[in-house]
Amino acid sequence: MSNSMPRSKHSYSKPQFLRIYASLACLLLCFFLAAPLYAADPVGIVITGIEGDALKNVKEALVLPVGLVREGKVDRLWLDRFAKQADAKTRSALEPFGFYNSLVSVSVEPVGENYRLLVKVVPGEPVRLTGVEVTLAGPGNEEKRLRRQIATFPLKKGDVLLQQRYEEAKSVFKLRAQELGYLDAEFSRHEIRIEKTATTATIELVMDTGEKYFFGATSIQGAADYPDSFLRRHLTYSSGDIFSYPRLGETQRNFSNSERFSEVIITPEIQDAEALRVPVTVQLKEGARFSLRPGIGYGTDTGARFTVRYRDLNMFHLGHELYSQLFVAERLQGLVIGYILPSPRDVRSFTTLQLNLQQEDITTYSSRILALELARNRSFGTGKLGTAYVKAQYEDYTVGLQNSTSRLLLPGLRYSDNRYDNPIRPRRGFRYALDLHGTHQLLGSDTKLLQILAEGSYLLPLPWRLSLHTRAKGGATLLSDPLTDIPPSLRFFTGGDQSVRGYSYQSLGPRDAAGRVVGGKQLLTATVELERALFKEWGVSLFYDAGNSFNSFSNVKMFQGAGVGLHYYSSVGALNFSVARPIGAEKPSIHFHFTVGFEL
Repeated sequence: MSNSMPRSKHSYSKPQFLRIYASLACLLLCFFLAAPLYAADPVGIVITGIEGDALKNVKEALVLPVGLVREGKVDRLWLDRFAKQADAKTRSALEPFGFYNSLVSVSVEPVGENYRLLVKVVPGEPVRLTGVEVTLAGPGNEEKRLRRQIATFPLKKGDVLLQQRYEEAKSVFKLRAQELGYLDAEFSRHEIRIEKTATTATIELVMDTGEKYFFGATSIQGAADYPDSFLRRHLTYSSGDIFSYPRLGETQRNFSNSERFSEVIITPEIQDAEALRVPVTVQLKEGARFSLRPGIGYGTDTGARFTVRYRDLNMFHLGHELYSQLFVAERLQGLVIGYILPSPRDVRSFTTLQLNLQQEDITTYSSRILALELARNRSFGTGKLGTAYVKAQYEDYTVGLQNSTSRLLLPGLRYSDNRYDNPIRPRRGFRYALDLHGTHQLLGSDTKLLQILAEGSYLLPLPWRLSLHTRAKGGATLLSDPLTDIPPSLRFFTGGDQSVRGYSYQSLGPRDAAGRVVGGKQLLTATVELERALFKEWGVSLFYDAGNSFNSFSNVKMFQGAGVGLHYYSSVGALNFSVARPIGAEKPSIHFHFTVGFEL
């Protein structure tokens, strides 16, 4: 839509692009193929007969002790002693993978002035389970959620005995019991019995849950400048709720993410529990109340930009927030002033009043907006947020050959659900959002319309450090007057790094009689992106985009673009650089796009 930020366009001729591409390819080839040359190790270890995780575990078990090689020379007596121990070390390293009957032979061979330690392994048949018995005892033995945990215990009759999976399953089982309030849960019996033949085994696991604990009173200390009701909205539990460590973790994050406290210490006083109720102490240290943060940057949407953000986090000593932000860029300038009235319900429920002055000037249109919005936000659970709002807006605009003004009173509803596992570099998850708004002349507006917008994204992890990210967005304008009565902020445009890469920002959509893009009433865009993680903080991707804005679903033309992306994930957000080319265009040109943040 037109109230998005613009992107700039960079075009290169084909010879120029080929030269750039060749240079980049050479640099990447040198980067990936170049490797330091190491001198041959004085003692090389060669292991045969096994592979995968078992081989990795044996290698870790056979790491040479410090001092065996000094100044490049091998202590032969020490090496022979180590070789005699290698047999037992190897067999022990294979047991977690079910190999209890392995045969190992170890020999030392001189190779010039160096040595080679040969370890030949015949792993034999792995031990398989002939019985797995997992039971509950104690007051929680009828707990349905714990019984479901038993039903999903990962080791079954006939499986290979994998000790690591067994220990992980035990830990998850106990943790689940503690999450349900059984803080004294312990295993009264945990046995693995391996038959003398070392080919079969049985598991017997008994958990005694103990009594269920509950939250008692919570004492909040160290933040005298904030009212108690404001501080308690950060708690994710109430007195009498089942005790839960994850709830305490969420409470810790709520206090820390508020940016009002420089130190947060939450202590469950389990030793002081009475009648199975655990008191909790929250110790806070107040941070700075006022902040003024300038910033500079560059993006293909706005060009060079400068921002200044001011915040007062404790207006009237009630925990209310006043904020303002000045945004000055080449093609977008604005001032936002807002006031946040927190709700005692929880930290994600609040009321906002926001004044927005914005001027945007791009190739497709120019627009000046004065808007005042009142919104009531309410949390419906982790990641789920609903908003009821009403916006009064005046817009003076030029689009195509049209110069006009618009006056709107726009009530609406929004709902979003965000389930990504990490806001900086998510590995899996999804997000979707819905926005329904409309207006009518009876409300004092210049036009009547009803709009619905829907968008969603899904991130799926794949093998080999790959991930598949899909995105889609759609919008429809119903019961509307002619398009000329709708301001650019409510029309749909496409093109740019958030819709169809390979085209410049807001360059796609229906055109007027003079051939100028004027936007449309409907919108469809979709993206498929395959990313490969590199190192710890980098990633590269291939992507395909398609989409357009239009006035009728019976006459839809989808523009397409494809390209490659480079991503750097820092602690403050992702930096994304992409090179895209239109598909099917008569005179295709290469476009570069730069964005900051995870692209939802």
